[in-house]
Amino acid sequence: MKKFRTGIVGVGFIGAAHIEALRRLGNIEVVAIADPVNAPHKAERLGVPKAYDNYQEMIEKESLDVVHVCTPNFTHSEITVFAMDNGVNVVCEKPMCVTIQEADLMVAKAKETGLMNGLNFHNRWYPMTSELTEMIKDGDLGPIHVIFGEFTQDWLLYDTDYNWRIESSESGTTRAVSDIGSHWMDLVQHVTGLEIKEVFADFKTLHATRRKPKSEVLETFITSSDDDNFEEIPIDTEDHASVLFHFSNGAVGSAIFSQIITGRKCKLAMSISGMKQTAYWCSDTCNELWLGRRGDYNQVFEKDASLMHKKTMVNAGYPGGHAEGFPDAIKNNFRAMYANIGKPNNAPDYATFFDGRNELILCEKILESARTHKWVKVDY
Repeated sequence: MKKFRTGIVGVGFIGAAHIEALRRLGNIEVVAIADPVNAPHKAERLGVPKAYDNYQEMIEKESLDVVHVCTPNFTHSEITVFAMDNGVNVVCEKPMCVTIQEADLMVAKAKETGLMNGLNFHNRWYPMTSELTEMIKDGDLGPIHVIFGEFTQDWLLYDTDYNWRIESSESGTTRAVSDIGSHWMDLVQHVTGLEIKEVFADFKTLHATRRKPKSEVLETFITSSDDDNFEEIPIDTEDHASVLFHFSNGAVGSAIFSQIITGRKCKLAMSISGMKQTAYWCSDTCNELWLGRRGDYNQVFEKDASLMHKKTMVNAGYPGGHAEGFPDAIKNNFRAMYANIGKPNNAPDYATFFDGRNELILCEKILESARTHKWVKVDY
């Protein structure tokens, strides 16, 4: 089995999750991290041999096979292009970047170099979402006519909740839509094989200003204290989005993407209704797939590799009754990406830079709809 040398750029919550998932695959050595904040401490804490303050030095010195980009959105394109110009494959966090121009550059660079390019839309890779994908391909749901769902959180409920994602200069022109809505839209389109062709959106920003700590923010999820050590900053991105969809086969859909739903920590749910049956999947009960029928019993399909499609069995790493979740989906995603290194002509099941570009276009059209209060067509 080929061994890969990997470097991680940006080691916050998700960068650490990347390292954990990669180590579980067995043939990947995380040899270095690059982070401008406390890189040596983070490397020691995570058991990584080398630490760098900047990614260029890491890429130039470490003979890497793959770089994982886990930094704020506005840096993704620059890091990716530098890595690929140095012959390094790239796994990038979502959203892929902040402008269509950056996305076009990343797609073109991937095509020019023939390097593996993957985007961490990990929700495709839960055992039961991958199983549902094959069920729909086999026609088990029948023609699909209604799709609806949500991705809801509460971590930005208070005006004292702060993260770099609330600043459009770092995250881009949308927030709830691009940060979590993109996960839902990618998942639904991938699972059903349908494209979103038209959108109608309504946004809400709960707090016109938020309290940003004056001290350096080192954690991903933080609530500032009530003392005077903060500054009020204006907020120009949405906390909540309600979106209607028209799909390529004529199906209709709706979803809410929100970071201010009290009590919801990280709930992604989708309901896909066909003429034969409806399938419902939720991240809270991710090892189950609810199947509803008219004129027959409804049932719950619990994850069990022995009952799954031959193509998706590999995503169920443990026997039936042994739960698999967020870390396992990321692991499955990376396994598929690394297996595709050196195979530029393959059509992978994981999200590529091309998919990331399409998601960015979709987010921009949703923003346009929210601003104009009109249906907006989506041309990819």
